[in-house]
Amino acid sequence: MAIKKDILKQVALELHKRAAMILPQDVRKSIDRIYSEEENDLSRFVLLSIKENYEIAEKESRPLCADTGLPRFYVKCGNDVHIEGGFASLESILRQATAEATHSIPLRPNRVHPLTRKDMNNNVGIHAPSIQYSFEPEGSWIDLTTVHKGGLFGSDYRMLFPSDGITGIKKFFLDCLSAGFHRGLSCQPVIVGIGLGGTKDVCFRIGKEAACLRIIGHRNPDPDIAGLEEELIQLGNDIGFGPMGFKGSNSIMDVHIEIAYTHTGGLPVSIHHFCFAARRATARIFSDNSVSFREDPEWFTEFYRREGIN
Repeated sequence: MAIKKDILKQVALELHKRAAMILPQDVRKSIDRIYSEEENDLSRFVLLSIKENYEIAEKESRPLCADTGLPRFYVKCGNDVHIEGGFASLESILRQATAEATHSIPLRPNRVHPLTRKDMNNNVGIHAPSIQYSFEPEGSWIDLTTVHKGGLFGSDYRMLFPSDGITGIKKFFLDCLSAGFHRGLSCQPVIVGIGLGGTKDVCFRIGKEAACLRIIGHRNPDPDIAGLEEELIQLGNDIGFGPMGFKGSNSIMDVHIEIAYTHTGGLPVSIHHFCFAARRATARIFSDNSVSFREDPEWFTEFYRREGIN
């Protein structure tokens, strides 16, 4: 049985609404924890304001932030899924849903032509919204995840040498935090995603996925990578920044690292900040057109991270 186009559109619209208005539970719990641990009075005031803001947003069905970022979709497909009209139809539906959600929620129409600044007033344009795919070897379902992530600052890239090693990664990590937090280029507390390896484009992609698509508290299954995640959380929270760049001890909710095999001569690193308004929502649509909503995108499966030939 094919998944119906009208179901896909209904789900895409609902995902935009949930992402814009409802803060995921893992982020809420992390902000609650940080508030209970923070000792600086100004930082505690900011955290309390953040807590009040997301409670009002959900109660009054308003976006969490006036800047609703750049809506994007991550699509994970079971190998046996069939979609009415095919995948070209799916992309058309996601564009339609984004345009409608921009006016009905509303979302701020942030997408413009890079030179002329032409604005379609609906967050749709060339390569907008972004749609990224991954596949699983079994199943006749499709997972849709929408993420509303800012598109201006909070990301950086550096090509290190293999000899720079973990020390070089830590230095780049701290350089990004201090430069970004001093200049107000991200809204702390943040989830930090790091891509290690791959080509430059892959490194950037997996780092952004790490920031946006993993749940706070989830560790990478590679024990060496998981250990580095824990080290960087501690290191980042020891540099004296708190929420929104004020003095404090909790500017980072979590650090997520994803890796890709890379060229033997280099160590590419990308770093991405996902702010406290961590706007994401996921739904699975089954072949019988039933729908199940959830908060964990479950993007990083064993198949997605596979290392061997088979």
